[in-house]
Amino acid sequence: MNLSSQSTKEIFDFLVANAIYPVFSKKEKIFFKCSRKGLLTADKAKEIIDKLNIKTAHDCERIRKEVKELVAANREHRPIKKWIKEERPREMLIKQGPEALSLSKLLAIILRTGKEGISAEELAKRLLNRFGSLRDIDSAPISEIYKIGGIGPAKAAQIKAALELGKQLYKEDAKKKKRIKNAEDVLNYVAEYYGPYLRDAKKEFFSIILLDIKNKPIDNLEISKGSINASIVDPKEIIKEATLRSASSIILVHNHPSGDAEPSPEDIETTKLVIQACELVGIKVLDHIIIGRNKEDYVSFARLGLIR
Repeated sequence: MNLSSQSTKEIFDFLVANAIYPVFSKKEKIFFKCSRKGLLTADKAKEIIDKLNIKTAHDCERIRKEVKELVAANREHRPIKKWIKEERPREMLIKQGPEALSLSKLLAIILRTGKEGISAEELAKRLLNRFGSLRDIDSAPISEIYKIGGIGPAKAAQIKAALELGKQLYKEDAKKKKRIKNAEDVLNYVAEYYGPYLRDAKKEFFSIILLDIKNKPIDNLEISKGSINASIVDPKEIIKEATLRSASSIILVHNHPSGDAEPSPEDIETTKLVIQACELVGIKVLDHIIIGRNKEDYVSFARLGLIR
């Protein structure tokens, strides 16, 4: 391409198409940042500088800003496969690693395609703007997700599957626990195994962690699922499940849909009844954890002195 014969607009189009930005160095020299190696030779760079009359740091900043705005505008209206290779989310992830990508780029990879006139990344931004965070997307009904234009049942299912994989990863970490030694271990286990599922649940769930004689978790069981503010717990059901699996001790776990983890009088009374019933068959209740909105909100009955 003979840049000297091109108009100013054509040169700008060239810069935008290839994401090329002028930079004014500390040594007061002008050079270009270009994502495609070998595209811009020294002669071509000089032609651009002369054609656009770039002389100062202010000139570089002005042109760089204009090029960036045009690059961003183009991205919103072009499918990702037509972006330059170094700007595509999938290629960026492979080259730089997933931690280098923004949430919108990571979601764009999961969405795979956009819709007419909207790229997958722009669609991802709309999703994040609508719900605010990955956590809110995770807790939203799937029917709410595909109300966003361009996201149908298939894409909504892809998003939910990806978020579920993240939660399963946390559960895997919890399952690796060899032994629970203290209240801190209990809180960490509950946060990893139950937290991603119950901290935003709309109903109250009551579960038990079964442990062997060395305090190693051997199973996790849901005992009851209740209404918005109550679950029904039968101590006989807890004893039945614990004895069937030869558990030496148990940990009680339930969530408060309100997000406030402070124990209610009913929580304290239920815990006393379960402890009394378990004592009759030689099973020890190590702790009762109430799950709040965030990990720092979780409450341990053992820490409060309500279980000894």
